[in-house]
Amino acid sequence: MDIRQFSFEAWLASQSQRAENALLHYLDPELAMPQRLHTAMRYAVLGGGKRIRPLLVYAASELGSKPLLIPKLVDVAASAIEMIHSYSLVHDDLPCMDDDDLRRGRATVHKAFDEATALLVGDALQTRAFEILASPMAEGNGHVQLKMIEALALASGSKGMAGGQAIDLQNVGKKMDLPALEQMHAMKTGALLICAVRLGGIAVQLPPASMGQLDLYAKALGLAFQVVDDILDVTADSATLGKTAGKDAAQDKPTYVTLKGLDYAHELAKELKGRALNSLNQFGPEADALRHLASLVVDRKK
Repeated sequence: MDIRQFSFEAWLASQSQRAENALLHYLDPELAMPQRLHTAMRYAVLGGGKRIRPLLVYAASELGSKPLLIPKLVDVAASAIEMIHSYSLVHDDLPCMDDDDLRRGRATVHKAFDEATALLVGDALQTRAFEILASPMAEGNGHVQLKMIEALALASGSKGMAGGQAIDLQNVGKKMDLPALEQMHAMKTGALLICAVRLGGIAVQLPPASMGQLDLYAKALGLAFQVVDDILDVTADSATLGKTAGKDAAQDKPTYVTLKGLDYAHELAKELKGRALNSLNQFGPEADALRHLASLVVDRKK
């Protein structure tokens, strides 16, 4: 791809639509039995969102020599990780967790349906993610699919996202030092973002050196994502965010802003963006989408 001809706006529009089409395909129809559960699952996943994780899967897959030969495998990976992300949001909003009424600009699943349905939505989305990743496909490779399943399981479980959420809940109202805060967010937010780029790289069978650079990129980006979230929680309003603003402060949660201040958080986000971009120096224009996604994450206003 010629760098002078790359339009991130066009890429973003096409790949965002690709993600939506894939999710529509891999989610069960809302009329499937049990109808209420499937309707709620589609409500949770298809109600908007930035689709950062599927976009990272697509962008990372472009580093391979022949990404166009395996579109279904990449689409499955993108859909699976977004289902895991969506399930985490549904559970995160429950009264026993963060207890929120607003997500993506509308009622959370437990408010639009009920708490029991929301719990089952999360359970069903998680299992559906692994179901589609494990399904035989003509362009698939059993070994490659197994590596993708392992990566997603590790990122989602007690050593990744779920573990990070547990640490978060245990530290409400408590003081955390900077290393502990970074470790929590590396698990809660970073693990799934790292997994997204790894899934794209695994799908196109990138060599270990390239996967290592992708990991460096994603680690910096994952932390930057959370730092920006902390900034927006105190600088943006609920209408802009599509979720309740000021929630972290109201619940007395440790954040980069409460721990080190707003100026520090802004500078850290910039530094992490630079670190992410530098990790891509070995790649050429095939990494342009990843470069632009780093800017999208750090410079976002919601």
